[in-house]
Amino acid sequence: MDLPVIPSLPLNVTDQMGRRVAVPFPPRRIVSLVPSQTELLFDLGLGERVVGVTKFCIHPADARTNATVIGGTKNFNFEKIAALKPDLIIGNKEENYQDGIEQLATSYPVWLSDISNLTEALDMIRRVAFIVGAKEKGTALAADIEASFANLEATAAGESPDSAAYFIWRKPYMAAATGTFIDDLLHRAGLVNAFAGLSRYPEITAEQLAAARPQRILLSSEPYPFGEKHMAEFQAICPAAKIEIVDGELFSWYGSRLRQSAAYFSQLR
Repeated sequence: MDLPVIPSLPLNVTDQMGRRVAVPFPPRRIVSLVPSQTELLFDLGLGERVVGVTKFCIHPADARTNATVIGGTKNFNFEKIAALKPDLIIGNKEENYQDGIEQLATSYPVWLSDISNLTEALDMIRRVAFIVGAKEKGTALAADIEASFANLEATAAGESPDSAAYFIWRKPYMAAATGTFIDDLLHRAGLVNAFAGLSRYPEITAEQLAAARPQRILLSSEPYPFGEKHMAEFQAICPAAKIEIVDGELFSWYGSRLRQSAAYFSQLR
């Protein structure tokens, strides 16, 4: 059974940045600064304890009506957060901004994730579940996700992977390259990153894209809202490539939405 909601002494935990954080256990007033981790908290059954979310926390659909919107992931409204009196704030190294996190950490317990691959995402799910008192639910969720990806990789064994360029932005073009969570999922989806020689999220010129000659070009639905109207410009650069609009959430959200990712990747392949 999950741990009951009983007041206790602070729980001293380590976040994925290696920071020690004293969290009242179980926390009752949680502010989430990351959309994928907001969805995770709700799926762990903690919706009633989530008192603050960002304007980008679109899952579940009622997250922003049941909780106070405290700004964006990189521009917090500190007055709104203070009014909520949180006893736990959950953020992420990449999605949030360092100055804002440091300011919050002077007044509240702030637990940060740092995720660049599936293994770290599963670790985050288990750790967050533990500190909010939903250890068994988190363990089961992580196990289900891990099994789905193991099955995906087993079915792909022996197949020749296509090279793929994954774009997250337009004007300038920006791609997901080595060191990103998206890059790890591309590999697990049975694809080779056409820009694996570059780091993080580089700007890519039309000339670079043409020279890379990817077999597939994946245009993410987020953060830039690529649509069918953008496909022709990429086709003109790489006439032989297959151009596809893909669900960016299933490539980049590292919480409970990962339950859907392996099946989606199987369909893409």
